Amino acid sequence: MEFQKNLFKYISESLIVAGDTISVSESVTSGCLQLAFSQMPDASLFYKGGITVYTLPEKVRLLQVDEYEAEDCDCVSENIVETMAIHGAKLFESDWSIATTGYCTPIHNSSYKIFAFFSFAYKGEIVLTKKLELHPRTHALNAQLYYTEFILGCLKSEINQLLILK
Repeated sequence: MEFQKNLFKYISESLIVAGDTISVSESVTSGCLQLAFSQMPDASLFYKGGITVYTLPEKVRLLQVDEYEAEDCDCVSENIVETMAIHGAKLFESDWSIATTGYCTPIHNSSYKIFAFFSFAYKGEIVLTKKLELHPRTHALNAQLYYTEFILGCLKSEINQLLILK
């Protein structure tokens, strides 16, 4: 697994300069984002930690996801991922929070599609939520790695926009 070092350096330096912290609440990426943040230069200065919440009961217990809503959508929706991002930030007391949920293999509940939702919270507010769709023949690990790199690229853009506005 090879990560983009320039992307890591940019995210790391930007968060340090801004004095911001970040945390991660993952489902579909199953630790890939946590691994990525742990590999960034000076990670301990901005990365507060992460949690992998794979099951509905854990999402309800740890991230205050609504149980009935989660049952209706198999824990995969825009609202679920936004709730995960907001409560992940509270759990870790971080400025930024990233959350992911979705599917890396095509199953009945996903209508045999591979897709993920991700969301960024910043200072208690959702700043970006997107849905990513991949070809149904994408291998599970490749899907997780693609989601991870795409999400980090989007994070770079969001950080850049905030730095410009400051």
